Amino acid sequence: MKSIVTGGAGFIGSHLVDELLDIGHEVVVLDNFSTGRQENLRHVSSKIKLVECDLSVKGDWIKEFNGVDWVFHLASLADIVPSIQNPESYFRSNVDATFYVLEASRHANIKRFIYSASSSCYGIPDKYPTAENSDIKPQYPYALAKRMGEELVEHWSQLYNLPAISLRFFNVYGTRSRTSGTYGAVFGVFLAQKLAKKPYTVVGDGKQTRDFTYVTDIVAALVASAKSNKTNKIYNVGSDKTISINRIVELLGGDKVHIPKRPGEPDCTYADISKIKDDLGWSPTISIEEGVGKVLENIDYWKEATVWNSKSIADATSDWFKYLDK
Repeated sequence: MKSIVTGGAGFIGSHLVDELLDIGHEVVVLDNFSTGRQENLRHVSSKIKLVECDLSVKGDWIKEFNGVDWVFHLASLADIVPSIQNPESYFRSNVDATFYVLEASRHANIKRFIYSASSSCYGIPDKYPTAENSDIKPQYPYALAKRMGEELVEHWSQLYNLPAISLRFFNVYGTRSRTSGTYGAVFGVFLAQKLAKKPYTVVGDGKQTRDFTYVTDIVAALVASAKSNKTNKIYNVGSDKTISINRIVELLGGDKVHIPKRPGEPDCTYADISKIKDDLGWSPTISIEEGVGKVLENIDYWKEATVWNSKSIADATSDWFKYLDK
């Protein structure tokens, strides 16, 4: 078996590469290193083919799809504020690139196409846990672009019979999560603060809850989707629980300070995962306590990450309030 992982040098992608190698696949990684890191693949560099390329434009990278069985399209730009500030780059990365990867997959007659979609498409849901048939209400360009990529996958599956599945990931955390200079996911922010012995910057009262899903559970869902015979399906992938930010602080240990609650952000994310359980037999296995323990064992990974404080976060998120406070 041969697989392509776009974004394979990234957080989720590098863990997926590990798993594919473990089950005996030949693996090709396509990445432009905008957020991915060579370090994430150093331990398997002799076992994979790594191609640095821009998927948003046609290029020689398309040849890599010849003879490929599975394609996992994980490459994308994430984060809220940068997508508000520079929507063009997000649409190039998350829409244009998805189109070209779909076309390369179609012409190569690949056997399975798995797309990493985002739960951000739900916006602020009306119901928890949130099911796949809930209203789509993206709040910012990142969420919209990921949803548009998902619609492309649906259309290519319907029209061209491309055997595709989209997985809507909820709040993924774990080792190798991103350490870019962009203000983003809570774990990356908190772990850098912990290493620097600074207080955790908790948004609002910290009672808001998130569906924190450990990265190896995400990888298991990706592989289960590829192994299945389901096609043109969308599945939520979550932990089956929702955990408060205050509980995360308790597990990490340390002081905290509070920063203003933000507009356009749900008080809760909580995936209804009954569909993927029934169809694919997948269930999460890593508890939040076990997952946080794994992260703390590898906390040195974040030693060069940006250490955020109340003022730098306020400066970085000013456009969040400007555009989403309606």
